[in-house]
Amino acid sequence: MITRSIYTEEQEMFRQSVRDFLAKEITPNNLQWEKDQMVSKESWLQLGESGFLCMQAPERFGGLDIHDFRYNAIFAEELGLTGCAGPAVGYPLHNDIVFPYILHYGQESLLERVVPGCISGENILAVAMTEPGAGSDLQGMRARAEDKGDHYLLNGSKTFITNGYLCGGVVVAAKTDPTKGAKGISLFYVDANLKGFTKGKPFEKVGLHAQDTCELFFENVKVPKDCLLGEEGKGFTYLMTELAQERLVVAIGALAQAENALAKTIEYIKSRSAFGTTIDKFQNTRFKIAELATEVQVGRVFLDKCVELHNDKKLDQATASMAKYWLTDLQYKVAEEGLQLHGGYGYIWEYDIARAWADSRVQRIYAGTNEIMKELIARSVLGK
Repeated sequence: MITRSIYTEEQEMFRQSVRDFLAKEITPNNLQWEKDQMVSKESWLQLGESGFLCMQAPERFGGLDIHDFRYNAIFAEELGLTGCAGPAVGYPLHNDIVFPYILHYGQESLLERVVPGCISGENILAVAMTEPGAGSDLQGMRARAEDKGDHYLLNGSKTFITNGYLCGGVVVAAKTDPTKGAKGISLFYVDANLKGFTKGKPFEKVGLHAQDTCELFFENVKVPKDCLLGEEGKGFTYLMTELAQERLVVAIGALAQAENALAKTIEYIKSRSAFGTTIDKFQNTRFKIAELATEVQVGRVFLDKCVELHNDKKLDQATASMAKYWLTDLQYKVAEEGLQLHGGYGYIWEYDIARAWADSRVQRIYAGTNEIMKELIARSVLGK
């Protein structure tokens, strides 16, 4: 196998600290969290206390001021390797998808109020773009934020919001000028305690049972002026700017979960007997494992290069789209083939491969469907 070379000795020490923390505080609790349909608030506080949340936050707010993305990648990867898919989605979303909008575009007064809680785990973050009638087509959104002089009046609803039920604050995309299409979209930080902001119950989903995905509703919510992120009308531009990292983070989790599913499958076939021998001796089984191991190794080399490029601020949108599309497809393929090799036991929920299969399906849908990813790649290769 190819030796990984992008991480320093210090970063590998950090990896071990993450691994130890997850083994003690996350993995033992995941089955209960799946029943609860959400992780515990205590787990967020424990992550904050251990320094694993918003590591890029400035020291003046209590952050570590770490701007080497490889630390974030290690955290997301180790979460994926646990096979605890709900936590593996929610915690990195807070760190690497939502927090950058606040850090990069938030006014100083907002940063002072919000960032310390993001670091400590007291303020759980979500991002609200998708609506019942607008998914990948963000220009079709109907949420409206009207400038009322001393505040914005926000109305609308959002759906499929990761971390939605537990969130203390959410970055909301809304139209400030419906006549301007994409140039009329703005971003706001909306505190969950504001009057008129309500949450639906967590969805009953096929997978990701420990993830508190829900609907959010905004009825005449008065959003303070300093909660506008960046400039009015620039929201779509900001979303496009940050999407490469979002797709990379999804790819990191996808490959790690694929590696976990492959490891669980190899463990199973070495212990499962049929026709007088363990099934890892059958040619079909061996060939399947060889194929999956090869694709996972290819994915690992490609993804490590993407992480390296992103850390050097050289990862382009098309390559990030390739990583998201190909590695989430691979995650599902590994889980599907792994389930097949488990036979009937693979369809029993107490087996890890069953949950890996159910959890993997949505990866090809959110953060931009894989069909959208292919279109973005095609535009880069072929032109519009």
